[in-house]
Amino acid sequence: MSALYGWVAWRLRHAPNAPSVRVLLPLALLAHGVLIYHSTLGQGDIRLGFGNSLSTILWLTALAYWLASRGAPLARLQSWVSGLAAVSVLVMAFFTATHAIPDSQALALRLHLVVSFLAYGLLAVAALHAVLMTMLEKQLHRGALMQDGAPPLLTLEAMLFRTIGLGFALLTLALFSGVFFSEELFGSALQFSHKTVLAILSWLVFGGLLLGRHFRGWRGRTALYWTITGFILLLLAYLGTQFVLEVVLRR
Repeated sequence: MSALYGWVAWRLRHAPNAPSVRVLLPLALLAHGVLIYHSTLGQGDIRLGFGNSLSTILWLTALAYWLASRGAPLARLQSWVSGLAAVSVLVMAFFTATHAIPDSQALALRLHLVVSFLAYGLLAVAALHAVLMTMLEKQLHRGALMQDGAPPLLTLEAMLFRTIGLGFALLTLALFSGVFFSEELFGSALQFSHKTVLAILSWLVFGGLLLGRHFRGWRGRTALYWTITGFILLLLAYLGTQFVLEVVLRR
C-alpha cells in the first residue's frame, strides 16, 4: 500500500492526468481506509495510538483533498499528500502500540472522535495548501511562471479559506463537545493540560484568522503564516502529546 501511494505520488509529478492515477489513487485510499478500520475498530472497541492516529489524519487529509480538488486539481499538492500518506502507512506498521478508549461504545464519544479527526484532516489540507501558496508566491516574485497548471493565487486563496472555515467549524464542535461532555466522554471533569491549552490556542489562531479576513481583509503572507501556526499548535496538542507519551516515555 505504501508503494502504491508512492507510485501515485511519482506519477502525479510526471503525468498528473494519466488514467492510472485516476484509478490507483482511489484504490490506495480505499485500502488505507480498510487498514485503519481494522486497526482502530477491529477488536470491537476503539483503539488508538500514535501510529494509527497519524495514519488516520493523513488518510483523511488525502481523502479530503482528493474530493475537494476535483474541480481545481493541483498535482504538486496531491503528490505531497500521497507521499505523506505513504509514510503514514509505514509509521503505522512501525508504531503498532494502541490503547483502548474507555467507554468507546458511547455514541457521544464516537461522534467526538469522528469530528476531531475530520477537523484535523481538513486543517492539515489547509496547512499544506498554505505551504504551496507560499512557494508559488515566492516563485511569482522571482518572475517564474506558475507550474503544474495551478489556478491563480486568488482562486487558491478562496479555496484555502473555505477549507479553514469548515475545519474551524468542526474544531469548534470537537472542543465544545470535549468541554461540555468531558465527564460523560472521558469519565472526569475537563482538565486544563498542555494538550487542552494547545488545542484552544489553535482554535483562537484559526478564529482570529477568520475574523481578520472578514473585518480587515487579511490575505497573502499574513493568512498563510496564521494558517501554518494554527496547525502546528493543533499538531502539538494531540499527535505531539501521543508521540512523547508513547514513543519517548513509552507509557
